Amino acid sequence: MTSQLTVGIVGATGAVGQELLQLLHARKFPMAKLRLFASARSAGKLVSHEGHTYTIEEAKLGVFSDIDVAFFAAGGPVTRALAPDAIKAGCLVIDKSSVFRMDPTVPLVIPEINPEALKTHKGIIANPNCSTAVTLMALWPLHKQFGLKRYFASTFQSVSGTGAEAVRELADQISALETHQPLPRKVYPYQIAFNAIPQVDTFGTNGYTGEETKMMQESRKIMGIPDLKVSATCVRVPVVRAHSISVNAEFERPVSVEAAKQAIAAFEGAELVDDPSQQKYPTPLDFTRKVKCGVGRIRLDTALDNGLALWVSGDNLWKGAALNAIQNAELMAKTGLLKAKKS
Repeated sequence: MTSQLTVGIVGATGAVGQELLQLLHARKFPMAKLRLFASARSAGKLVSHEGHTYTIEEAKLGVFSDIDVAFFAAGGPVTRALAPDAIKAGCLVIDKSSVFRMDPTVPLVIPEINPEALKTHKGIIANPNCSTAVTLMALWPLHKQFGLKRYFASTFQSVSGTGAEAVRELADQISALETHQPLPRKVYPYQIAFNAIPQVDTFGTNGYTGEETKMMQESRKIMGIPDLKVSATCVRVPVVRAHSISVNAEFERPVSVEAAKQAIAAFEGAELVDDPSQQKYPTPLDFTRKVKCGVGRIRLDTALDNGLALWVSGDNLWKGAALNAIQNAELMAKTGLLKAKKS
């Protein structure tokens, strides 16, 4: 790996931006310099991490001339406004938003699944939706073993997927309930404390939300199965961090639980946690701030031919966002696809 990269984080003060800062240092990403960008109102603020102090700069046109790779974690409008300028300056953009995910000219990459797509980039690489990324950590090794035909998913998504304000809202509502105070509610249309809200993103004309549609479209693109059938129901639950997904999948070839467990255990992106006799299975708490996603409750599906039912938990801020982006950059640096503009 080169050690001369100048790195930028756009959206550095947000939940994913903070995880990017932490992970870049923890994983010893090969950077000579790190610059943090956020909105104008955050410009000038100081951020300290592991002995380094950074000054937040305003994210605006013209700031990318000396940056080799920029991690965008500030949402679609910022990506639309600034990514083309960064690319024009010769900066590789790795974007968390959904703006370019389904653009046929933009690679949508989970490095454990389709790393070869990184070679086709034209200045920007898209990061998958958090629920898609966690789900595919279970489904990809099973697809390689049995040939995935269709899957049904019900997600149990943490509030951190909405952002820091949603995390505060959950905490504030729990506190208000304990003290019999009026419940603050700004982020979600319903109380989230001790509740479950079967809506993540806005509804489309077909009754599916944007999140549910993303899972279908992104799974097809990442796995290279254009006709994959997917039906998802995405639910927000009062969990702070890490998403979980209940999956029922049908395969082309006969399945077995033992072969499925072996495939999961051998896959670099997953950890098998599956011993019902000892009540061992993945939970969001167990897979918060973990690199791998946990897979368990693997059993034969009683309603599908060649079907498996399973459960997966993974950190939406890590594999679902910051970690996956950094893993893509690490692989590109290692293979020479990402180099410093100035040596």
